[in-house]
Amino acid sequence: MFWSVAEPVGYFTNWFGTPLNTPEGTAEAAKMAMGATMFHWGLHPWAIYAVVGLSLAFFTYNCNMPLTIRSTFYPLLKGKTWGWPGNFIDILAVLATIFGLATSLGFGAQQAAGGLNFLFDIPNTINTQIAIIFVVTIVAIFSVTKGLEGGVKVLSNINMSLAMILMLFVMITGSTMVIINGVGTILVSYVESIIPLSNWIGRQDTAFYHGWTVFYWAWWISWSPFVGMFIARISRGRTVREFMMAVLLVPTLVTTVWMATFGGMGLEQVKNGVGQLANGITDSSLALFQMLENLPLSGITSFLAIVLVLVFFITSSDSGSLVIDSITAGGKIDVPVAQRVFWATLEGIIAAVLLFGGGADALGALQAAAITVGLPFTIVLIIMCFSLIIGLRKEYKMHYSKLKS
Repeated sequence: MFWSVAEPVGYFTNWFGTPLNTPEGTAEAAKMAMGATMFHWGLHPWAIYAVVGLSLAFFTYNCNMPLTIRSTFYPLLKGKTWGWPGNFIDILAVLATIFGLATSLGFGAQQAAGGLNFLFDIPNTINTQIAIIFVVTIVAIFSVTKGLEGGVKVLSNINMSLAMILMLFVMITGSTMVIINGVGTILVSYVESIIPLSNWIGRQDTAFYHGWTVFYWAWWISWSPFVGMFIARISRGRTVREFMMAVLLVPTLVTTVWMATFGGMGLEQVKNGVGQLANGITDSSLALFQMLENLPLSGITSFLAIVLVLVFFITSSDSGSLVIDSITAGGKIDVPVAQRVFWATLEGIIAAVLLFGGGADALGALQAAAITVGLPFTIVLIIMCFSLIIGLRKEYKMHYSKLKS
């Protein structure tokens, strides 16, 4: 919702820096802009989530261990899994989740405030953004008390339905054929650019690489305990092959269509000199609304976009609070309501502090928070991969020996 228009348009116009120093405003730049956007939002984040999700699912459902991050390290730590090393791992996972969610909540507040300013001339100030965080946190607290079925699931279903309606509206009322063709173009560009964009040696576009690619990886890593555990909870009974296909391929394809729709429409408007986007991005939180302004019923769709942003982050806060509850309760799913309220409140407070403390460079403050907690957790993920391999091999040998006997 936040970056689907701003990111490809920003790369195309050199507002964020051009990936691999591609000449701005050219056909090559447009193609690279979409490829770089998918490089950040495609397989990479879901691969990170899959590591955590598969590890948790395997050790919880196949090995009968608690649904908590420390359980995934049992093949390496053995009995120490339940001692201070396990405590340290779970604490690091909690910190990563809290700051990852706070970063997203901060972005959401910025975009919602930008939308309110765009539609109703409400000043887009830090105070407005903090007020939005306060409202979102209050609603999230109410929802999280209802639990997974009564709160999170209901809001998530509503949100995904509204998101699908908005995407179809942009497809139909915008440049339909450009968007449809854009799906293939973005996939081709993604495949062509994935290796050059992954190579950090001898890069000339260091500002782009460090300012965006490194930030995104750290951000996804900070979300991995939260998303991974949520995926694990809904994946019982699946094979590893089914799990990997569902986690890696389906979200990547959905993201491709989403980015081709919103990002492709934004690029088309810039190339044709239509609307405010053609003058360049002055505020990334306004890019989506500036794109919608040039389509029919812009007031309604912009308001719908604001609602979507807010509800997306309400459901994220709810889900994150439930996950943190489970980690801090040693893998228990049913935890006291007061504990859920505490974590939902803390997420809102941290997001507000980051925005307020960041001041004019609030975006930089949010990025710094994600990187600070995300990069240390990278080590945990790498070790988790080895632990999962050991566990899967042991399981295979056990089943193979049974078959032989």
